[in-house]
Amino acid sequence: MNIWLTLNGHRIAATLNDSPTARDFAAQLPFTLSVRDFHQAEKIADLPQKLSTSGAPEGAAPKAGDLAYYAPWNQLATYYRDVPYAPGVVPLGHMADGGAEQLATADEITIEAAP
Repeated sequence: MNIWLTLNGHRIAATLNDSPTARDFAAQLPFTLSVRDFHQAEKIADLPQKLSTSGAPEGAAPKAGDLAYYAPWNQLATYYRDVPYAPGVVPLGHMADGGAEQLATADEITIEAAP
């Protein structure tokens, strides 16, 4: 599924994978979330509802531009730097080029389905 992220007034294309977790995430769109920096590598935000983790991997090693669900804290994690493997990280998708750079300075993210 294709989605739009709005960061610092810039619209960034992104694609969600076809996992149960990503489909559950897409069903909650659209929303605007306040994000906060975490470990100078990612922006995190609390999600309004828990997502399904059916069939999800036990963890992942996200790269810059990745979107993920951090299941233990029910948070959206968006990455502007590569990070090492962490348990509980469920990949959701990836932003197009330029998204990671905009994300690094964002304090809010709007996510909506792309037409």
